[in-house]
Amino acid sequence: MYILIIIVFMLGYIGIALEHKLKVNKTAIAIVTGIVCWTLLMFAPDGKLLESADYSKFLRIEEIEKGAEHHTVISPDELHKEYVLFSLEEHLGEIAQILFFLMGAMTIVELVDAHKGFRLITDKIKTTDLRKLLWMVSWIAFFLSSVLDNLTTTIVMVSLARKLVGERNTRLLFVSMIIIAANAGGAWTPIGDVTTTMLWIGGQITTLNIMKMLLLPSLACMLVPLILVSFALKNHQPTIKSATDNELKEGHAKLMLVLGIGALVSVPIFKTFTHMPPYSGMLLGLGLLWIVSELLSPELDESTKKHYTVAGALSRIDVPSVLFFLGILLAVGALESMQTLHSFAALLDKTFGDQRIIITLIGLISAVVDNVPLVAASMGMYDLTVFPTDNMIWEYLAYCAGTGGSILIIGSAAGVAAMGMEKIDFIWYLKRISLLAMAGYFAGAFVYLLIR
Repeated sequence: MYILIIIVFMLGYIGIALEHKLKVNKTAIAIVTGIVCWTLLMFAPDGKLLESADYSKFLRIEEIEKGAEHHTVISPDELHKEYVLFSLEEHLGEIAQILFFLMGAMTIVELVDAHKGFRLITDKIKTTDLRKLLWMVSWIAFFLSSVLDNLTTTIVMVSLARKLVGERNTRLLFVSMIIIAANAGGAWTPIGDVTTTMLWIGGQITTLNIMKMLLLPSLACMLVPLILVSFALKNHQPTIKSATDNELKEGHAKLMLVLGIGALVSVPIFKTFTHMPPYSGMLLGLGLLWIVSELLSPELDESTKKHYTVAGALSRIDVPSVLFFLGILLAVGALESMQTLHSFAALLDKTFGDQRIIITLIGLISAVVDNVPLVAASMGMYDLTVFPTDNMIWEYLAYCAGTGGSILIIGSAAGVAAMGMEKIDFIWYLKRISLLAMAGYFAGAFVYLLIR
């Protein structure tokens, strides 16, 4: 039965990777994979689980709640089913923290965007030098993604590139550089990339340490391909159109931009001082922003005002992505509960021996396979008691998983979003950008290992 669970997981992985070929949304595949894995685990009792640390923890809780004699009156099969339900509830609690955090962040970003807050940043760009423009766009994408997230940053910056660069082939170079910069920028802060957020919420990394250790590697990851792309650009005068928007109220836009970014940035500070989980700080920021949005523009009628409030923002967030994380994290949780990931970690250690090689390979694999399940699997493979918070393995994993996806257009959420917006061909990106992105990836890896 355990072999069947692994086969189902692998088939789900393949289905997610071939989403465009199968014409089936990866969210649907992830949800089915996660639920089927847990259902099969429910009917797969095995004596090996009795020796696991999770099973021992489950037995201790059972003894406290129901008394030690409880285990003498039920069969091993029934005890196994109780253990599976116990594990499912534990994993679901951990997953819910990530999902509520992501939903809160997405809603805040949508609310700021509805008030045209990001336009205050993008409209400041006034240059006709293409290379200077490329550097400005890349730096903005790098730092913006460290505060927001790489997906949102990519959407905002690709929209900007459309406005500034008319010639398609040149614009695709800009968009490709935006993907690389956004992924690099998202890796060095706990709120910039979903994989770094997962490690932060899981207790594997801390805010100040990850920012200190990954800033320079992330910069190297962006700068190497940026320099190379700059040489590839010819002298060209981009067409810059002045953006006018009658609905833009600059006072409201400034207020919501400051409050929105302030809410996102204050989450790590809130966690440090209150010791509350990160999602609670995110939801607090969302609630305060919600109150402010309701008080703005009281003269608008209800139907128009809804667009500028959290109620409207909630209708625009990417719910399929949230459900995708739910499905894939459930599937990975099933493998973790049946000790498969721990066995795989032992096999990797035996084969390669060096954790740096293993994590580097994980980063390269993330160019083909979604980095969310890869990081989730890695979190299950390595124990916090063996590799404590801020250990090299977690820092390096945050960098590699966050930036390795830039090597292929399908390797990151930012790449997939840009691919859809600009209809970028997979082969075009592979021929022109993949080697540049790989050069940046290894440059950043070298810088990190040098620092360490």
